[in-house]
Amino acid sequence: MTDDRPTRLVLVRHGEAQCHVDQVVGGMKGCTGLSGLGRRQAEALRQRLERTGELADAGVLYASTLPRAIETAEAIAGVVGASTIEQDEDLCELHPGDADGITWEEFRARYAWPSSSADLYRPMAPGAETLAALWVRVACVLLRLATEHEGRTVVIACHGGVIEGSLRALAEMPLAPRFKTRIDNTSITEWERPASDDPHRRWTLVRFNDHAHLL
Repeated sequence: MTDDRPTRLVLVRHGEAQCHVDQVVGGMKGCTGLSGLGRRQAEALRQRLERTGELADAGVLYASTLPRAIETAEAIAGVVGASTIEQDEDLCELHPGDADGITWEEFRARYAWPSSSADLYRPMAPGAETLAALWVRVACVLLRLATEHEGRTVVIACHGGVIEGSLRALAEMPLAPRFKTRIDNTSITEWERPASDDPHRRWTLVRFNDHAHLL
């Protein structure tokens, strides 16, 4: 039997990270979770979702393996109908390689990045991922999750780079040229695809950077 419900991917950017406050490159080494403000932002989102019930029917909750995303997912798990949080490394922000855990000041002194559109294909540091590789990774994981959870609402606690990558993946935008996007902490970006028997199975961007709970 074919499920006639649409598939929804709801991307939630994490709350403010402590590594952002400390100006540290926040990969697996540098990320120490949310700042005090970040926890308040996540709580504001939780209260909004509890009040509106807009994601109460989700039941599927994913997070990247970075602490700031996991903490954000933990804050909202109870109001999106999820009993567990599935962690997936493919939902992480750009992997920073040797730059992980160093200060941004030290990073700028060591590496000249980014400086031009060519940096889409040049890693920020030895062992790091390129932006182009990040966006391909994001496309693969989002399409995989959409297939695995066809006809369901999937909430994903992730990162600005993942949300920006979703524009390339689901709106089929080219990798370049780049454009500037504003993606606030704990904002909601939602994509929806019609049921599998619909002949017009294009993704629709339902909302982008919805951060009304912070205003």
